[in-house]
Amino acid sequence: MKITIIQLLMVFLFLSCDTKNTSYEAPENVVKNSIEGSWKLVYADIRENDSLQIKDLSKTDFIKILNGSHFAFFNQDQGTSENFMAGAGTYTFNGSDYAETLDFINAPDYRGHVFPFKVEIKGDSLIQQGHEKIESAGLDRYILEKYIRIKNKN
Repeated sequence: MKITIIQLLMVFLFLSCDTKNTSYEAPENVVKNSIEGSWKLVYADIRENDSLQIKDLSKTDFIKILNGSHFAFFNQDQGTSENFMAGAGTYTFNGSDYAETLDFINAPDYRGHVFPFKVEIKGDSLIQQGHEKIESAGLDRYILEKYIRIKNKN
């Protein structure tokens, strides 16, 4: 009888030592890029030829979302279903060099185009600037955009 109880205990212990872990936990040493997250546009100016246009953002919401490899942006007038615009694609980020490859947008001339920018991240602010040029679309302008990080509501 003694041997049977010991044998049952050993079998139970053996079966409970499953090395598979079915739940996923992110490794502690994985560091997200400081650019990853959700950002709200709070200032934008466009320099084209000899003119400067400062965008009125008081009645629109412009959000940019960046994960480890992709970006998406959404723009819509507040309180309405009008003037919705969106785009998405992949990006690269190295130091202050940031480049978006726009893969999804309703403007065919923009698809597949790479937009190089310089970025600076200061605390919860992201400043992005660069030259947007697509000859086939008649686009040739310099932009400066300032975003603030959208914080989780946890």
